Amino acid sequence: MKPPMQILIIEDEIPAARRLQKMVQEIRPQTNILDVLDSVEGSVRWLKTFPMPDLIFMDIQIADGLSFDIFTQVEIRVPVVFTTAFDQYAVRAFKVSAMDYLLKPIDPDELQSALQKFENQQDKSTNFDISAIKALLQKDTYKERFLVKSGASLTFLSTEDIAFFLSSDGLTQAFTQAGKKYFIEHSLEDLAKMLNPKHFFRVSRGLLIQVTAIKKIHPHLNGRLKLELSPVAPTEVFVSRERVPDFKTWLGA
Repeated sequence: MKPPMQILIIEDEIPAARRLQKMVQEIRPQTNILDVLDSVEGSVRWLKTFPMPDLIFMDIQIADGLSFDIFTQVEIRVPVVFTTAFDQYAVRAFKVSAMDYLLKPIDPDELQSALQKFENQQDKSTNFDISAIKALLQKDTYKERFLVKSGASLTFLSTEDIAFFLSSDGLTQAFTQAGKKYFIEHSLEDLAKMLNPKHFFRVSRGLLIQVTAIKKIHPHLNGRLKLELSPVAPTEVFVSRERVPDFKTWLGA
């Protein structure tokens, strides 16, 4: 008799994590859910501390980044089932023997199929190259939300609600369209890689703006541009002469 399957769930949306856990245990009652984790940092720490599970369910976008980042810090040699909202036709192209994808909301029949696939290949090698998948999907996995502190509690801040990011004295703040501001635990350099470049542009060393925040653009001295943002930025906003061509290209001008 085979021992119970040991499963780890990495998912930052509590309702989704609970639903997945319930579905897995309904399909495979003997399954042991080892833990439910919600961040890259926590997952790396867990995987370095405890023995590898038999199978990992892993959301692609989690609280502090992309789950792909886990693979750069921990060697994972067990099958992984990614859960994602990406287009199903693109997803199908990346299904390989050592990993699978489930589209949200997860269908019970698809979950059953993924579990059966794992059981059928338990004796096979589970080595796989995450870099190829990351390269193919990176363009579609830009960060959609941030976990931020609001008073004494934590809340989610949607990326589309952010007007601009301002960095000063080593601290980064996100200013929302409604004029609220929150501290973000990422540098502007990291944010520029995490956010969709169609929507965000780094106009200076200390400012990364969303296109919807631009109210007016004025020609300025020495070939620079002066921007009026909404909400109003704490400092004057200029696009340097060297950055103007890239800025105009970004705007589609």
